[in-house]
Amino acid sequence: MELGLMTWPEVEARLTTGVCVMLPIGSTEQHGPMGLIGTDTICANSVSVAAAQICDCVVAPPIAYTPAPFNTGFPGTVSISSELLEQTILQVCQGLLAQGFLGVFIVNGHGANLAPARSAASALPEGSVHIQSWWGPEPVARMREEFFGNWEGMHATPSEVAITQALHGCKPSGVAFNPPKKLSRAYIAAHSGDRHGPPDEHRRQFPDGRVGSHSNLATPELGRELFTVASKALANNFDTFSAIRQKTL
Repeated sequence: MELGLMTWPEVEARLTTGVCVMLPIGSTEQHGPMGLIGTDTICANSVSVAAAQICDCVVAPPIAYTPAPFNTGFPGTVSISSELLEQTILQVCQGLLAQGFLGVFIVNGHGANLAPARSAASALPEGSVHIQSWWGPEPVARMREEFFGNWEGMHATPSEVAITQALHGCKPSGVAFNPPKKLSRAYIAAHSGDRHGPPDEHRRQFPDGRVGSHSNLATPELGRELFTVASKALANNFDTFSAIRQKTL
C-alpha cells in the first residue's frame, strides 16, 4: 500500500498493528541513449510497491532528487549535494519514526545514495533503519550475472533498463546498439559508489552516457524476470527486518 494513496485514518489503523515502512530512493539523471531519466527512481519505487503487495507493508513516496554531479553534463540530470540528501533522508526517517512506524527499510536505486543514507542512519536509533539496494540480494545479483555478465557495467545497466522496458516500454537503441568501452577492474574498484569525475570530463570519457554497460542487451522479458525476483527478495528481507523491529520495541 502506498502512503501517498492512503487516508490518515487508514495510516492510523495500520500503525496500531505495529508496522515498518519502505522508503524508495532513486535519482533524476541520464541513463544513456535508451535509458529513461527516471530509471533509478522507477526501479526503486516499482520494486518496493510490488514487494509491499507480497509482504503487506506501506511504501512512502520516493526521494527522486539525489547526488549525480558527474552526469550534469547530460541534459535532464538534476543533482543535489550529498549533504542535502543526508539531511533529507534523516528528516524523512525521523518523521516516519515519529509517526509511529517501527522502522524504515530504505530501497536504494542509485549508487551515490549509499554513503549519505548510511550517514543519516547512523544518526538515528540503532537498528531503526535498514538500507538495501534493489539489485543487492543474492538471487538478483546472480540473475544479473547470468543475463549480462561483465556487460552489466556501472551505469545505464541492462538490468535496470530492462526493468523500465517491462514497465514503460522500449526506447530506440540509437548508438547504444553497439557495445560501450569495456571497463578495467581497476576502474570499477576506483569508481564504485558513483565516484566519477567532473561532468565535462565524465562526458568526454563516456560520450553516450553509458559506463561500461551494454544497455542494448536489455529486453522487457528479462526485465520482468528481474523485477519478479527483486520484488520477492526485498519482501523477504523486509519481513526479516520487520520481525526484528517488532521484537526490539
